[in-house]
Formats: sequence, structure tokens, C-alpha cells
Amino acid sequence: MVADSAARADEAREAAAAAYRPLSLDDGPVQYVHGPDSSPCPDVPVGSTESFDLLSDVFPGTTRRVWVHVPAGVDPAEPVGVAVFHDGWWYLDPDGEIRGGVVLDNLVHRGEIPPTIGVFVDPGVFPDVEDPEARTNRNAEYDAADDRLARLLLDEVVPEVRRRHVLSDDPSRWAVVGGSSGGNAAFTVAWHRPQRFGRVIGFLSSFAQMPGGNPYSELIARTPRKQLRVLLQAGHRDLGWNEPEHNWFAENLRTAAALAEAGYDARLVLGDGGHDPNHAGVLLPDALRWLWRDVEVR
Repeated sequence: MVADSAARADEAREAAAAAYRPLSLDDGPVQYVHGPDSSPCPDVPVGSTESFDLLSDVFPGTTRRVWVHVPAGVDPAEPVGVAVFHDGWWYLDPDGEIRGGVVLDNLVHRGEIPPTIGVFVDPGVFPDVEDPEARTNRNAEYDAADDRLARLLLDEVVPEVRRRHVLSDDPSRWAVVGGSSGGNAAFTVAWHRPQRFGRVIGFLSSFAQMPGGNPYSELIARTPRKQLRVLLQAGHRDLGWNEPEHNWFAENLRTAAALAEAGYDARLVLGDGGHDPNHAGVLLPDALRWLWRDVEVR
């Protein structure tokens, strides 16, 4: 038994040393390993998922698919929290990197976050346009700094969800989540509507490609602090990581620094990966726990 314990300790030290070794410039992609919270568990019942299509007035001519995932055991008579995920199916897909529905099932079942449903919203598409690049409205919606996406969520998506579910009115129970352009979209939505979305997760946010540049380091500094709790994740090898301009890594650092200096309840998580969702998927369970760490779960 002592020998086995010593061997396991040696293996743990070797793994830790490998995990934290400096990366050389020619290293390939970093791959993080998902934990048990990101896989279906035999003792956790699978939640239910429904979907609907939405024709938008806020973004004329676009339609989008919305999925609503309800973890098993959520009391339909009790007001429930809401986590809105941009890039809907990418974040819901149980075989993808993020696996948002699986994570919600596990955490809600174990009482590690309050009862919360997931609303997974795809970016808009122009259904009659054949060219794939011209068909999607994703960057126009996600990279803009205005309030149109917040209006789409609150004026068009949420009313449809409320027809089916009783939602909490407490902004600390509402989160908005996204990655890449969806990450700066998540921050933008909460920035314009902090009275509704009090919690934010941005994975590898594409602040660097917002039209006119990243506005948030200056906006955060000169605007009275909003009631937001924000988790940002950045990758050392994100796009333009060693470039003087259009540097995704640097713009996430600037936004995180502005939040810290302004006294926000904010956290920055750094990884060694590039511009891919792997680290975000591994991080999501702990990110959700952190967002709702002080909410009592009955």
C-alpha cells in the first residue's frame, strides 16, 4: 500500500511538471482533458431539450434556431435561473467540446449550482442566401458593440422561453456565455443589460476584431461599476498572440485588467491553447460554479 501511494505521488508530480512546462515556439496544439462533469453520469438523469425557430425583427431577414435544455428535477412551478449560450448548437452538442446540457444536468442534479435552464441560441442566417459566408449573420451580430443582440435576446427569445417556463427575475441568476466572437457578444449583452444578465462568461473573446477595436478597456474605466460578475478565459496561443495589433490574447488581458482596476468581481483564467474551444469546454463546470458560488441551493 505504501509503495502504491508513493508510485501514485510520483506520477502526480510528473504530470504536474508536464502540465506546467514552458511551451516552445514550435509546439503543436495543446489539448486539455475533460473532467467527469462534462460526461453523462449513470446516476444523473438526462434533462429534456426542446427547440424552436425564430424570425427576427431586430436583425431583419434572419432566422435562427433556439434550444432550451431543462435539467431533470427542475421544479416547473419554481422560478428558475437562465444561462444563455451563444452559438447554440456548438455549445449544446453532447459530442462537442463544450457539452453545455450535459454540464447543466450534472451540476444541477448535485446541487452545485442553483436550478438553471440553458437557452442555446444560434446566430442568425439569411435562409434564402446560398453562399455559406454571406448566409450567416454571426459576425455582424456578435462583434458589434451596440445593444441589438441584447434586444434580440430579451425582446424576442426570452418571451418565447417564458411561455414555457417560469424564470427568475433575479439578475444574479441569469448568465450569458459565449466564445470567440460569442465571447465579446456575451460581454456586450451584459454591458447593455446588467439589470437582467448579472453573470458573464467569455471564452477566448474576439475583442480584437470588434469594428473600431476593443472598446471595453476604456469604457470600463470611465463608466460607474455595473453589477456584473465576469469570468474571462484567454489562451497564450490565441490569434495574433505575438503580434503588435489584432492580438486576441492581449485584448483579453486588457479587458481583464480594466475589470480588476475598476473593482469588478472578475476572474481571468489563462491556458496554453490556441483559438479553439477545448479549454473552454474543460473549464465550463468550474466557471458555472464560480458564477453562482454564493447562491444558496435549496
